[in-house]
Amino acid sequence: MNLPRPSWIPLVLLLAGCASQVPEAIRTAPPGAPSLARVRTDPAAWSGHAVRWGGEIVRVENLSDHTLVYIVERPLDHDGRPRRSDHSDGRFIARIRGFLDPAVYARRREITVAGKLDGIRRGRIGDYDYVYPVVDAGVVHLWPRRTRRKPPPPPPWYYDPWCPWYPWSCGPYPYWWR
Repeated sequence: MNLPRPSWIPLVLLLAGCASQVPEAIRTAPPGAPSLARVRTDPAAWSGHAVRWGGEIVRVENLSDHTLVYIVERPLDHDGRPRRSDHSDGRFIARIRGFLDPAVYARRREITVAGKLDGIRRGRIGDYDYVYPVVDAGVVHLWPRRTRRKPPPPPPWYYDPWCPWYPWSCGPYPYWWR
């Protein structure tokens, strides 16, 4: 009996479409990676250690052969994306080889970098003297902008469970009567 053989091409294409576009170095933290708070207490002790940090871009400074990206640190989720949070352990600088367009790497964009700590850089935030840990970034991931989701519309016949006269005078009524 001659049966048709199943085609594996659709299955392979389906699985390839499900693959994450986030680099592995961004998705997983290096073992023993220190937090920004620990590095800020003693930057010299952590020089050369691998880290994976992320947050929101504050400023981009292009120099002749590399770019400095000033970042406000945010906690990372399970994929390495910065969470929407008011908590931050401070700021750090990502040194990235080459030119980065400040229009693309704009202020308030989310970014995650992985690399090795390479000392500190002194700067100012307003009148405050600040010490920035510097990450020599080997892997950089600029996250797509978040989109706001609209809530689904209410059902056509809406009952208000908080109505004190429910179910006699508060419903049912169409949601467009509100």
